[in-house]
Amino acid sequence: MTPVSAQTPAEKTAFAILIMISVCHLLNDMMQTLLSAIYPLLQSNYGLSFAQIGIITLTFQGTASILQPMIGFYIDRNPRPYSLAMGMGLTLSGLVLFSQAGSYSVLLLAAALVGTGSSVFHPESSRVARMASGGRHGLAQSLFQVGGNAGSAIGPLLAALIVLRHGQTSLAWFSLAAMLSIYLLIQVGHWYKKHGLMRLQSRAATTATQTALPRGKVALTLAVLLALMFSKFFYMASMSSYYIFYLIDRFHLPVQSAQLHLFVFFGAVAFGTVAGGPIGDRFGRKVVIWVSILGVLPFTLALPYANLFWTGVLSVPIGVILASAFPAIVVYAQELLPARVGTVAGMSFGFAFGMGGIGAAVLGHLADLTSLAYVYHLCSFLPVIGLLAIFLPHLETESRRRMRAVTVRPL
Repeated sequence: MTPVSAQTPAEKTAFAILIMISVCHLLNDMMQTLLSAIYPLLQSNYGLSFAQIGIITLTFQGTASILQPMIGFYIDRNPRPYSLAMGMGLTLSGLVLFSQAGSYSVLLLAAALVGTGSSVFHPESSRVARMASGGRHGLAQSLFQVGGNAGSAIGPLLAALIVLRHGQTSLAWFSLAAMLSIYLLIQVGHWYKKHGLMRLQSRAATTATQTALPRGKVALTLAVLLALMFSKFFYMASMSSYYIFYLIDRFHLPVQSAQLHLFVFFGAVAFGTVAGGPIGDRFGRKVVIWVSILGVLPFTLALPYANLFWTGVLSVPIGVILASAFPAIVVYAQELLPARVGTVAGMSFGFAFGMGGIGAAVLGHLADLTSLAYVYHLCSFLPVIGLLAIFLPHLETESRRRMRAVTVRPL
């Protein structure tokens, strides 16, 4: 008896493409996270309230939220291999404008440009990751998303080491990262044009026969996924936008020390993202979604009562467990609608950005009215929404069955 390969050579995972798209995701999200990491600097330079800071986040993430589903819907019908490089050009423009902004309105315009660049990058790059997956969709999504999480972790560190020392204008130095990303994305575009579409269309045709559900069931499942994403990204907004302020306000940390704590949290998020996809390939997306959203509840409930040491400790499992959900959710939704990969990616990332933006604005306004301590007490209950995962159907696909069994043939 000899094992049969589960994939033909043409279908094998294109790791070079996955690495390039992950590196570009790292650079993209590093530049974006720089902006939130320098909020204390912007607050000082422009005399901003927490609500105004939240509106900056809402402008960036709201722009991305509105445009991403539309762009995903468009690219499903009209693929554009080099759109990723063009989107990164918009991010570059917004970053340079941010470095030179002389007023609050210009800050909002720069945030809108960065958001527009993200609206192109995220759905299309998620689509490319699926093209290059060779059937290992969870692994591909994790590799793609961990680049973004790593960039989010590096952003606050670079802000502490560079931007806070040299001022707002030093943001322009990071245009070199955007230019490197544009170069890599042009190379990805060449591969996309030559190989990618054929792979994606073949996979979608095969998977569509395996995951067909009634429309009502699909609609209910999508509603549950959106509710789960709401709980995840509203809580993440409290950490990404206000964790620095919380540490400064409650424990009287200097800004640079608080940013190092944020770096640790984002590092935990990166680790969780790496784990979520492959575990979903092996044991199923639904298992990962259950554990990652509901399993974080004990840690979020304990965080508002912890001292400085335990706050830092608790932020690690919160980041790891919560982050493992998103790759599983994205792939689960793509398996639910395999012919709408770009639309699903755009909807998922768009909703994530939208909830992050709305969460930042709402929580910032609430912090102005009450306190950051009250905000963290309130947000600690958000993972309870994870109980809705009980309504998710079990989706068994061929790629996951290959992970569980070895096909054999007689000599």
